[in-house]
Amino acid sequence: MRLLIDAGNTRLKWQLGNRTEILVNGTGDLASPNPLSGFPEEARVRRISLSTVASEARREALVAYLERRFGVPAVCHWSEAQRGGLVNAYSDYKRMGADRWHAMYGAWQSHRDGFVVVDAGSAVTVDYVDASGRHLGGFILPGLQMMIRSLQQDAARIGFEPDQVLKTVPGTSTAECVNQGLAWLSAAMIERVRADAAELALADILVTGGDADRLLQLGLNAIHVPDLVLRGLAAIDAEELAI
Repeated sequence: MRLLIDAGNTRLKWQLGNRTEILVNGTGDLASPNPLSGFPEEARVRRISLSTVASEARREALVAYLERRFGVPAVCHWSEAQRGGLVNAYSDYKRMGADRWHAMYGAWQSHRDGFVVVDAGSAVTVDYVDASGRHLGGFILPGLQMMIRSLQQDAARIGFEPDQVLKTVPGTSTAECVNQGLAWLSAAMIERVRADAAELALADILVTGGDADRLLQLGLNAIHVPDLVLRGLAAIDAEELAI
């Protein structure tokens, strides 16, 4: 069986299956002695592919753990200049996070009329791809938790309790001003994404990442694909296996 892993800075998603179906999936903590929480002990893994933006130390630790546990090489896939008709806008494509490339490639498999990928994780990334497969570039923004931490750590006199709110009206207390301000920023980003998609004639908006539901509730009209990075990774892994 094939094990696919999407490893972020602290958390990971995993899928176990074959080339045609997913049998089981789960999440894990990179700092845990067992980062594959809930993984079936009886499963026999024949192939391991990773998409990761973790630090080099954490990547090396994860690869060592996987190879020790399953006895097969763990292969990391990185960003590429092009693949299957999808062309990276970065001149130095190796500097693009692997998750962004794999999310775009996952979207490219079934959305060939042009699309936007919004990945709402620790950071929020937005990428535009036209109907010819040309990556038009994108944006990287701080994610919700990153903005909350910044206000807590760098503005000591702003006392507030973080709360997941969807209101975007002006607040009348510090807590409301912060929490509704963060929602207001997200709503403004959503409007910008919508306008860009219309201007660039991109047919679909796809959203993934831990804060995807929040963006959808704030008005992002998008297709929610929680495993978008893993879909791209699976397609690349299958192509590499066929070579």
